[in-house]
Amino acid sequence: MQIIQSNLLKQFSNLTQGFTTKDNGNIAFHVNYDKNNIILNHKLLAKKLQYNVDSLVHMKQVHETTIKLIAENDKFTTPPTCDALITNKKNIPLMVMVADCSPLLMYDSKQQVIAVVHAGRAGAFFNIIKATINSFKDNFNSLTEDIYVSIGPSIGECCYEVGGEIYEQAKSLELDFAISVKKNSYFLNISKILDKQLLENGIKKENIEFSTQCTSCNIEEYFSYRAEKETGRFAGLLMLS
Repeated sequence: MQIIQSNLLKQFSNLTQGFTTKDNGNIAFHVNYDKNNIILNHKLLAKKLQYNVDSLVHMKQVHETTIKLIAENDKFTTPPTCDALITNKKNIPLMVMVADCSPLLMYDSKQQVIAVVHAGRAGAFFNIIKATINSFKDNFNSLTEDIYVSIGPSIGECCYEVGGEIYEQAKSLELDFAISVKKNSYFLNISKILDKQLLENGIKKENIEFSTQCTSCNIEEYFSYRAEKETGRFAGLLMLS
């Protein structure tokens, strides 16, 4: 079972963290896989990373910018509808599921707060980064200089072709810097948008880490909706202890 750890977050011994791969199997309930097999995959992952699977909080992700503070009733069997989770509670694993979108793991090393974020095109276009950082500041008095951000594997510009309507939308949001034109086709670079938004919202450059792996180029290792259509999800996971 392969867990790809964030090199940036490895320095913090109180964090359990990493990104799963196809080797861990599908971990999403909303795709057409056998439910018992999905639960088994979760149990094996929990055993590998030494957490209680019942305390894991994942999300019903809806491609919006809602941030959810973890509450007592947020459990494995009752995932909240949102695209980011944040908490300062210990031993509560937070999970984001993806198959091309960007999975973000965020950690405030001073206030001891963690968050996971699902950033697809909608999340990037409508700045879920800003909303999450504001949640750190508003709910936990975080300083942006103390926040570390690791972004896992996602679809790269090489494979993310979009239509003219997406280009026009990006242009209207002043995000067209992240679109390249090749032979009358448009290719979107989500990482470029996320990097700019992180920096604009006060995250230090040295506290940001991007995976260089493109999910669509590496379907033997990662699930990719763009490349495979009917496919599972891999995950980013973060827990404070």
